[in-house]
Amino acid sequence: MKPGRIVALIIALLLFALPAAAMLIGGAVVTGGYIIEGDDDGFFDETLDRIASGTAAVVTGDLDLRSDPRAVDWFLDWVNPRIRVKAHSVPDQSSLFIGIGSRDDVESYLGGVARDEIIDIEPNGDVDYNPLPGAAATAAAPADQPFWVASATGPGDLELEWDIEEGEWIAVLMNADGSPGIVADVTVGIRSSAILVAGLVLLAVGALFALLAVAIILVAVRDQEGAVPAPETMAPVPVGAVSEEEPVALNARLDEPLSQALWLVKWFLAIPHLIVLAFLSIGFVVTTFIAAVSILFTGIYPRGIFDFNLGVLRWWWRVDYYAFQGGLGTDRYPPFSLNREDDYPATLDIAYPERLSQGLVLVKWWLLAIPHYLILAFLLGAGVWASSGRPDEWNGGGGIWTGGLLGLLVFIAAVILLFTNRYPRPLFALVIGLNRWVFRVMAYAALMTDRYPPFRLDQGGLESDHLTAIPPPETARGGASESPPARM
Repeated sequence: MKPGRIVALIIALLLFALPAAAMLIGGAVVTGGYIIEGDDDGFFDETLDRIASGTAAVVTGDLDLRSDPRAVDWFLDWVNPRIRVKAHSVPDQSSLFIGIGSRDDVESYLGGVARDEIIDIEPNGDVDYNPLPGAAATAAAPADQPFWVASATGPGDLELEWDIEEGEWIAVLMNADGSPGIVADVTVGIRSSAILVAGLVLLAVGALFALLAVAIILVAVRDQEGAVPAPETMAPVPVGAVSEEEPVALNARLDEPLSQALWLVKWFLAIPHLIVLAFLSIGFVVTTFIAAVSILFTGIYPRGIFDFNLGVLRWWWRVDYYAFQGGLGTDRYPPFSLNREDDYPATLDIAYPERLSQGLVLVKWWLLAIPHYLILAFLLGAGVWASSGRPDEWNGGGGIWTGGLLGLLVFIAAVILLFTNRYPRPLFALVIGLNRWVFRVMAYAALMTDRYPPFRLDQGGLESDHLTAIPPPETARGGASESPPARM
């Protein structure tokens, strides 16, 4: 791939794919939250930790909506927010008062009364207070005050609703007689007709940005002449060719002699690739989502998206083979390319599916692949946190990262290479077999094939290596056959 095309890819991902992913995720969260978390009346409720105060009132900080009245009025008209406050007296027979009033009126009413001001509400409902001193311990009965814009009073359960207006407002919780000593369970909820609209707008704009990103990506990764070569002009298919039975072919050649110590810095040399691949991987996720929608409705994986996603996987496999858990099996620096590089010692091919199951697209990437994900967690490693005490008191714990079986085997091979200048062939065959398993699962989870990954370890650098012990169909029927390909 020419540098200009790589630059185009990065621009597409920075300007379109990354914002698209953020908007699609945000839109899904907002829309899903509106549908799932809202109650029957459309309110999103937050239950506070039990309010307990020895003063005569618990008040909120003022809600200031006066910075720009014209802008605020327009915004409130569009958002149409409505607040709901529920309070349950403890004990049940005690009588409470909840009300909302303007800041000036509330401060005039409670100016000389000791009270607690709510300054912060934690995500778990914990409430932080700021005590405000006052000479008086008792206030006049709040229900007798005329300035409340919304209020409720009485024993047991109370509820008030109020359409938020422009101004400066304070909410108040008190005993009905104004006496000190308040204990109550409080739930605060908000409803807005704009929440669902905002979620849908985020999804629509995110989808538009995703389409623009895909268009630029496909232009950047298209063939130099702008067309896919005809089958007769394509390079000969190497050993380990893909087929309907084996749609994923991962091949690797051990490039000997290898430098004994270069593997110590290969990870550093691969950083430019990792930067590009980080952005390409964002595009991979977005285009896979688009492909999923196409498969769901048409059963077809768009060929341009398939070629791009296959190119990303090929690029990852070359870099992984060069510097990481792929095997450290070559000292040749990977090319910056989405194409199939036949002269590079690590190749990946995935057969393009003419049609895919429309129903499987909904379950194969997560539900059906769970057994393989558990195996990959063992192969690739998983994070473990060991701690003692409460979750917020992890002083006695620490993070532990396990590199997985693949990382351990590659490290062993690297140490042997460092001291003996030799890469053990049986270990190489095992490492490539494990990587073959990984990429088969990746292709399946990325919806690129309906062929369920086999639960078997096919060792060897070439796809054909693990087939040498299996008699060809002609031999099994008693007929003649060619000699199997030599093992590496």
